[in-house]
Amino acid sequence: MIGMLSGTCLMAGQTSSGGEAIVDCGGVGYLVRCGVRALREMSEGAPVRLHVETHVREQAITLFGFTNEEERAWFERLQAVQGVGPKAALAILDILTPGEVMSAAALEDKTAFSRASGVGPKLAARIATELSGKPPPVGRGFTSAFTAPSADAVDGATRNEGLSDMRLRNDAVSALVNLGIGQSEALRAVAESYGTFADDPPLDDLVRSALKKLGS
Repeated sequence: MIGMLSGTCLMAGQTSSGGEAIVDCGGVGYLVRCGVRALREMSEGAPVRLHVETHVREQAITLFGFTNEEERAWFERLQAVQGVGPKAALAILDILTPGEVMSAAALEDKTAFSRASGVGPKLAARIATELSGKPPPVGRGFTSAFTAPSADAVDGATRNEGLSDMRLRNDAVSALVNLGIGQSEALRAVAESYGTFADDPPLDDLVRSALKKLGS
């Protein structure tokens, strides 16, 4: 199974099948399906590294590429929901960052998921319900929160873009759980509290705000 591709981008863009890129790895060109976030980071002739989810079917092997392991893990988690296939999972990650997916799930915000192309109200409600209360997925080789982005990850990331906000939320949830608060309640409180800050707050401030939410 292919878990990562590192090479040179030969071409990238939208086709009739959706977002695709061809990555040259040692003279072999791999065709990879990508969401808009990954495509935005690629340019022809430039080095590229993609975290890959490989789907093996009877008639085809399809590679799905992501800029970081966190997105790939959420792509896999979303498809655990009945009715969500690769196309819908990519569409969701096109409009929601992993941190926003986590918040929408914790708050059971079906409206957020229904904004994705091809995701109707019933499916959006199912996604929100089935993901609610569950901790974020753990990526390959990780045992806790996702690590910070590497130097060649997304540059100039703003709030809710990249991995720092996800690490902050994970740390806040862990702190609440260590205080004896249930996982589901901690996820919801952190999601609600995080949305009240204009920028990523210090961890202590986020935990205090979440505790106030739980006590109100």
